[in-house]
Amino acid sequence: MVTFSEENFNALCQQVAFLQDNLISSRETIHTLVQEVNVLKSVSAAVVNRKLNSGITSIGDNLDSGDTAWMMTSTAFVLFMSIPGLALYYGGMAREKNVLSTVMQTFTITCLITIIWLCFGYSLSFAPAVPATRSDYSLKHDFQVYGDASRFWLRGMHLDSYHVNAPTIPESVFCVFQLCFAIISSGLICGSFAERLEYKALMAFTILWQIIVYCPIAHAVWHPNGFLFEAGVLDYAGGCAIEIASGISGLVCAVYLGKRDGWHPGNQEFEPHNILLTVVGASMLWVGWFGFNGGSANKANERAGYAILMTQISTSTAAMTWMISEWVVRKQPSVLGIVSGAIAGLVAITPAAGYVDTTGAFIIGLLAGPLCYGGVQLKHYLGYDDSLDAFGVHAIGGILGLLLTGFFVTDQVADPINGWSLSLV
Repeated sequence: MVTFSEENFNALCQQVAFLQDNLISSRETIHTLVQEVNVLKSVSAAVVNRKLNSGITSIGDNLDSGDTAWMMTSTAFVLFMSIPGLALYYGGMAREKNVLSTVMQTFTITCLITIIWLCFGYSLSFAPAVPATRSDYSLKHDFQVYGDASRFWLRGMHLDSYHVNAPTIPESVFCVFQLCFAIISSGLICGSFAERLEYKALMAFTILWQIIVYCPIAHAVWHPNGFLFEAGVLDYAGGCAIEIASGISGLVCAVYLGKRDGWHPGNQEFEPHNILLTVVGASMLWVGWFGFNGGSANKANERAGYAILMTQISTSTAAMTWMISEWVVRKQPSVLGIVSGAIAGLVAITPAAGYVDTTGAFIIGLLAGPLCYGGVQLKHYLGYDDSLDAFGVHAIGGILGLLLTGFFVTDQVADPINGWSLSLV
C-alpha cells in the first residue's frame, strides 16, 4: 500500500503542472510549425502555378540526352537551310549582277533575326501570353495574340529550364531551334522582292515583319495558350507560320514595289544566271528539311523518324509531277523545274509530316507539283513580278499542305491533341 504525504502530494502537483506547461508549449509549437508548413505549401503552389501558366519550368530529371543531341543536330540542319542553302538557291536564280546582294540579304537576316530573338522575338512567340477578351469565339482560355515580356533578353532562362513544348531538352536548345525557324521565314520573303529593295529598307522591313506577322502567328499556332492551337489547327512544322506567312507577305511586297525595270514574261535577261548554284542550294534545303520536320517532334522518337520518311516521299513525288507538268506544257523538262518541284513538295508536307501516313504524303506531293507549277505561272498572266517565285511555291504549297492535313490526318500517326479527334469524319 502506497501512502502520500503532503510533501509528496505537492511534488506530484508540481510535476503535473510542469507537464501541463510543456504540453501547452508543445501544442503552440506544433501549431506554429503547421502554419509555417501551410505558408510554404502556398508559396510552392504559387510558384508551380506561375511556371506552369508560363509554359516554362525546371527540367529536373526529365532531361533526355538522346532528345537533346537530336534537337541540337536538327538545329544545325535548319540553320544550314538558310546559310548556305537558301543563299545559294536564291543566288543562283538571281541575275549575275545581283547575286552578291541576294546572298548578302540572307546572311544579314540570319544575324538580324538572332538579335531580335534575343531582345523580344522568343518571348513574344513562346512566353506566357497577355490575354485579351474575345466574346464571339469560345476557347479554353481568353484570346491571346502575343507572349508576354517574361523572356525579353532571354532573362529567366537557365541551364535547368525548359519549355512545355519540349520538356526533355534544355530551354536553350528549344530556343535556338525556333530561332532558326524565324530566320528562314524572313529569308524566304526575299525571293519575291529580290533585286529591287534597298538594304536599309530590308532591315527595317525584317524587324517590323517579325513583330507584326511572325511572332503572333508562331504564338497562335504553337504555344499551348495560342488561340489557333486551342482551336485545333494542325501545323506540324510551320506551313502556316512560315510558308504561308512568308509567301503571302512576299506577294504583297512584290505588288507594292512594282516590277523590276524591263521585266516582262519571257525576257531572257531575267533568267537564272547559274542553275548549278540553285541545284546545290536546293539539295542543301532538302537535306536540312529532315531536321526541319524531324526536329519538330522535339524528341528523338518514332514521330521524328516518320516525319522524315513522309518528307522524302512527298518531296520526290512533287519533283516528278512538276517535271511532268512542265514537260506537258513546254514540251521538255528542265533542271530548274524538277528542283522547284522538290521545294514545292518540301513546303507542302511541312504542316502534315507528323500527322499523315504514306498515302497522305504521296497525294500531297502528287498535287503539290502541278499546283505550285501553275501558281508560278500566275505572275505571267496577272503581271506581278514575283522575282524568285516565293509566292508561287511557298504560299500555294503551304496552303495546299495545310488544307490536305485535315483530310489525311490519322489517329494511327497523330496523337489526340487537346481533346480533338484527329480521325477524318
